[in-house]
Amino acid sequence: MANPIITAATRLDQDGTTAHAHTARTGWQETMQTQEPAMAKLTTVAVFPRYYSLGYLAVRRDGSILVTAAFQHELWYIPPVDVRPRAEPVLVHTFDQAASGLVETQPDVFHISTSNGDRAHESFLHRLDLRHWNPGESARAETVLQFGDPATGLAGSCLLAPGVIVLADSLAGLIWRVDLPAGHGIVTARVWLQHETMRCDPGRPLVLPQPGIKGVRYAARTGYLYYTSTARKLFMRVPVDPGSHDPAGVPGCIASSIMADDFCLDEDADVAYLTTHHWNTIERVPLQADGNARQIVAGEPFDEQLVGPSSAAWGRRPGDYGRIAYVTTDGGLVAPPTDDMVRPARLLRAELPATVSAGYLP
Repeated sequence: MANPIITAATRLDQDGTTAHAHTARTGWQETMQTQEPAMAKLTTVAVFPRYYSLGYLAVRRDGSILVTAAFQHELWYIPPVDVRPRAEPVLVHTFDQAASGLVETQPDVFHISTSNGDRAHESFLHRLDLRHWNPGESARAETVLQFGDPATGLAGSCLLAPGVIVLADSLAGLIWRVDLPAGHGIVTARVWLQHETMRCDPGRPLVLPQPGIKGVRYAARTGYLYYTSTARKLFMRVPVDPGSHDPAGVPGCIASSIMADDFCLDEDADVAYLTTHHWNTIERVPLQADGNARQIVAGEPFDEQLVGPSSAAWGRRPGDYGRIAYVTTDGGLVAPPTDDMVRPARLLRAELPATVSAGYLP
């Protein structure tokens, strides 16, 4: 397959498209602080063609990044940003279905989920061992699990504990639990939690269907699993039992009226950074349910680079946690800006403004 990457350096769209203000949002703006927030510095790491649907990502120990392209059924490798000379992204593997969440379950061993959506109700989990892999070599993904009903549209995933994965199902409106046995045992899956806040919106005339639960992240220090629900415009959390790793209570709301896709957690500052796919922004939200302290840290004013932000993950260099995140975009493929122009998809490096306490700027 020919490499479709345009460039691995920062540049504007080839057609010279100019910036336009994105669709106005209502509801919570009136509660924002009057202090002008510091903004993130965005740098483009890699550019993919238009109509590429970059989704979830995982940052490896060496600083390289794996990225799924859902509609293309692909997994891509992007070299570390500090390696010179810069090399182009490399196709790692092509799946038979839409590729979604990926999680590192052991050092350089990843599990990637795929789904056919609501057409065939077929979803799978694949194991990809990159411990002895070099860019350009073939990589074999081993299918380790086929989900049963009602698995429909797998999305984000994360580790709860060694050998325990949770996966969001954005169409079935629930969270799956997968147990990975040591050695060559049988991989098993069961519904971990189903709740009304996770439901999708099937759509209606003139309104497109919207997924329900999308991103999931575990805060190990406090023992909460956080999740976004796109259709419900909610950011939620549920306590996790430290022994069984099952839910230890009912979900509670952290923020509402926020149409987020995915996010990353900064447990040091007690905040989350949410990617608002349809709104073309990154928002910082305190983890203590204080909506008044929510702040947009990227995307206002409109930024040509940040169109359709999908997922976010922290860098793994010393000092990256809480400051340097990597963000994927789809260029507006799912929700074009007001000019109806779809931009190239991008992988971005976001240098985030510092915090001195949960949700507040210095």
